Formats: sequence, structure tokens, C-alpha cells
Amino acid sequence: MDVKLVKPYFRDGKLTMLVGNTGHWPDVGGMTPGGFTPASTDVYQEGFRMPPVRLMSAGVMNEDLLNVMLLNMRSANDRRGDLAAQINSLDVGTAGLERLFDHYPRDTVFRCVEELKLRSEQLMRDCIEQLPDGKYSFEDSFDNDGVVDLPLKIALDITIEGSEMTFDVSRSSGECRGPFNCPLSSTISALLIGMKHIFPDIPVNSGCFVPFHFVIPEGNMYNPRPPKPVSATTTETAQRLIGAVLGALAPIAPQSIPAGTFCTGTNIGIGGTSPSRGEYVNMFFFGGGYGGSISCDGLTNGSTLVSTARNTSIEVLEHATPLLFTQYAIREQSAGAGKHRGGYGIEVAFRLRDGEAYVTLVGDRGTTRPHGLFGGNPGQPADHSFHVAGKSFKAPFLTKIDRLYIQPGDGVVLRTPGGGGYGAIEQRDPSLIDQDVANELEKAVVA
Repeated sequence: MDVKLVKPYFRDGKLTMLVGNTGHWPDVGGMTPGGFTPASTDVYQEGFRMPPVRLMSAGVMNEDLLNVMLLNMRSANDRRGDLAAQINSLDVGTAGLERLFDHYPRDTVFRCVEELKLRSEQLMRDCIEQLPDGKYSFEDSFDNDGVVDLPLKIALDITIEGSEMTFDVSRSSGECRGPFNCPLSSTISALLIGMKHIFPDIPVNSGCFVPFHFVIPEGNMYNPRPPKPVSATTTETAQRLIGAVLGALAPIAPQSIPAGTFCTGTNIGIGGTSPSRGEYVNMFFFGGGYGGSISCDGLTNGSTLVSTARNTSIEVLEHATPLLFTQYAIREQSAGAGKHRGGYGIEVAFRLRDGEAYVTLVGDRGTTRPHGLFGGNPGQPADHSFHVAGKSFKAPFLTKIDRLYIQPGDGVVLRTPGGGGYGAIEQRDPSLIDQDVANELEKAVVA
């Protein structure tokens, strides 16, 4: 099959579209700052890889290894500081663990560990048993993989039998050319994070994983073979699997599960040189709308499902990088209507103040919309635009662009998805509709 591949870049102030059927592009900027790129076709393009090795031994730093690492990093001094902070946090944890073993006999500590694991397993089994036996499914899709402009299928089948549950992703797309593959470990983590959203009170340890079984064939998008690229795993591929868990179980757990969330990280990477900031690299991402639930409207500008991390404050970003943010607002009319509407996405605009930079966006949801539940409407999809050399354009892959060269005055406008609605709009309290119109979040309906 002859698949058209398109990659945009700017040279001499002109937007150029590279078109081909090989997926190999001319060098237009080198390795993507931050390593998160929608254009990689193998894992070696995504950054420095290192196997498990000792960075420190008996408290002494392996300086040779550290120097190799830092030589392969932009803003090496900043990374040295990050590493020092991580080592200090581990020292604090080690000291606390040593105090525990000094206070209690070793056997007592390990018996407590085993008991905690058993209790966590039993709590999870009790929760699973509350759900009716059967097979439950959910399907969604990615816009594309950033390299080939074709959708990727997300399909999850969940089978419940007594106190055990089996996750099967075998109907999902096979491993893809671009970085929207998800390593097996991240796939299993995402599935269990989905369960954590449904049963948030269960302590997390190895015990709560025991009741689960997995069907994840090798060569699937959710179990790719090396050296397939995987840089979009966390904010995109894994996160959407969390949403699939919630979507599949929503019909049998409506008290606990909302309508579809925005489920995309909208991950911006930027690196460049600046007369005011020097050389810099930064990454940041933005929230979106959660789905409405049985009890209330969805959360506006919520964090990603895969973590509770929020974006860096605008003030910090403007201090660390030569960016000027000209807008940070609720994205009006992005929420799915319903008895309880979804939360709103946000609209963010920024431009480069000085110097030159490369901007990369890794996202999704440009065509697929967060689903509604029980008669609710879906939320609006993402809608991003880029402004370079006095011209505005949409990325050919809609939610993805790699190493876009920008100069002072050039910038980006990001519009993140809203959440899906819960229940039919006819059931919504009219006063809540009036309130949204008064707050200029929705337009008045003219009869």
C-alpha cells in the first residue's frame, strides 16, 4: 500500500511540506529537544539509552559514567542538579528505612509487608466481586502515529469472573511506524491505573495486582518489539488505555465512572538559544476537560489521567524560557452537553520573545472526541494552530509537529479537548444552563 507521509518544516521563512512514502526525512534540526517527538521511527531517535548500571557505589559517584550521560544532554548543568535532587531524595528514604529496621526486628517488618500485600489483594478482590461477571468492551482510536497518516485502533476487552479480571488488548492495532507504541510494562501499569481510578482507596502494592490477568500479544501496539519508537507512551498511548478501562466498565459501575476525559497530554517541547536566557530546554503540558459524572459536571482543566502532575506555572515558564504567554483561558463551548456537562478544555497562546528555537508538539484527539455517557454528548476535539513568519497554519498531523523552527514573534495556540457529557441534555437543570451562558462558557440557544 502506498501511504502518503507528510512532514512540515520552515526554511528561510517558508513552510515546506515534505511528501514521500518512505518515512525518512531530510535532517531539519537534529535530535528533538527533550526526546519527545512524533516523528521518530525507531527508539534510537528518541534519546540516550542506558541499561541498569551503578551510578554510585558505596556512596561514591561514578564520575566517568556521569560525564558520558551529561555530554549527551542539553542544559547539562540543569540535569546535574536534577540528578543530585533525586540522589538526595533516595538518601532520605534510605535513612527512614534504616530507622524502621533499627526500631523493629527484621522478621516483624517483613511479616508486616506480607500482611499489607495480602490485605491489598483481598480488598481488590472484594471490589471486583462487586461487579457482575461478563465481558465488557470499549473502542477508540488515535488520529495517527505521527509518521503515517492513518488512525490506530484502541480496543480493550475485559472479562470478569468472580474476583478475577482479564484484560485483552489483542484487537488493538499492531505496532506502528511512529512513537505511539507502548512497552508492555507501561501497558500493564496503565490498565491498573484505570482500576485505581475506579477503586481509589485500595493501597498500591504487589498484592493488589494478583487478581489480574493480561492478553497482550507481542507485536501489538501495546507490546511492541524493539527497536520500535515509544516516546508518546506516557502522555498518549498509555493514557488512552486508562480511558478505555473506564469506558469499558462504565455501564456496570456508573456510580464511580464519569464520561470520557480529554486523555491527551498536549506535550510541548522547546529548545533554543536566547540572548536573554542563553541555551535552554523545557517541556510542559496542559490539562483538559474531564467527563461529567452521576453527581456533577466534569472538572475543567484537569490533570492527565496517567498522573496528578499539572503544567508548570506560566510565570516559571516565562522566567526559564524566552516565551510570552498571551492567553491562558477556559476554552468556551468545548464541553460535551448533558444532564451533567463535561469540563472545559483550555486555550493557551504563547510566542517567542527573542533568539531562535525548535518547538515540538506530541498530542492527539484532533479527530476523536471524548465520549458521552447515557445520552450525553461528546466533548470537542483538540484544535491547535501554529503562527510562523506572519502566517497561520494547522499541522498536517493535526496534533503533532516535530522541530518547528520559530523566531521572535512566532508562536503556538493550543486548544485542548473538553470532557464528555453525562446523561441527556433535556435532564439538565435550566438554571445551570443559564449560569454557563452568563459566564460566557456557552452561547444562548435561540428558539
